[in-house]
Amino acid sequence: MTIRKIIPFNPLDKRHLGESVGQAMLQQAVTSMTDLKTFEGAGIYAIYYSGGFPAYEAITQRNTNGKFNAPIYVGKAVPKGARKGGDLESSPGKVLYNRLTQHFKSIEEASNLDIADFHCRYLIVDDIWIPLGESLLIARFDPLWNKLIDGFGNHDPGSGRHAGLRPRWDVLHPGRHWAEKCQPRMETAEQIICEARDYLRNNPPPEDSLLINA
Repeated sequence: MTIRKIIPFNPLDKRHLGESVGQAMLQQAVTSMTDLKTFEGAGIYAIYYSGGFPAYEAITQRNTNGKFNAPIYVGKAVPKGARKGGDLESSPGKVLYNRLTQHFKSIEEASNLDIADFHCRYLIVDDIWIPLGESLLIARFDPLWNKLIDGFGNHDPGSGRHAGLRPRWDVLHPGRHWAEKCQPRMETAEQIICEARDYLRNNPPPEDSLLINA
């Protein structure tokens, strides 16, 4: 007879800790991107799309009737200097709000997106848990703008630093002035749309936003 090995539950395992952070974020109220009010804190967030852009039908279907199950993008905002270490008791300021505001501006500048079609959830988190929560949520939901269409979270590289290729996000959603200064890509918006549809067909958005697999 084979004895089944049972691994004891460890509440301090990093995956379980990440799940608790991610689950807490997913239980937050959904806010329209047009209704964001200023607040302080660092943390994690998810952005949801419910519009009619041709490549995103599968996502929109999961984000209807007041239910938001499929984030198109997951991100984080950490306090300034967090990567180098610093004062653990210092205030993070409005880093999470500022990050969401940057995304608001990117969407508004895009010629083929409507900011009214975007909502978000966010959670203010102690600095140490932010990367863990973000990583688990990305692994769970495979958000399109994280995994396939890169560049949504990019910043203007600054004067004289536009030698790199234009981000794929800006090929598909033109409008950000700094991206127009970057070098053109060989691929077209139509090609990226086809890739996005294939990606969503092979990685369908989950039906339950509160379920995080163990």
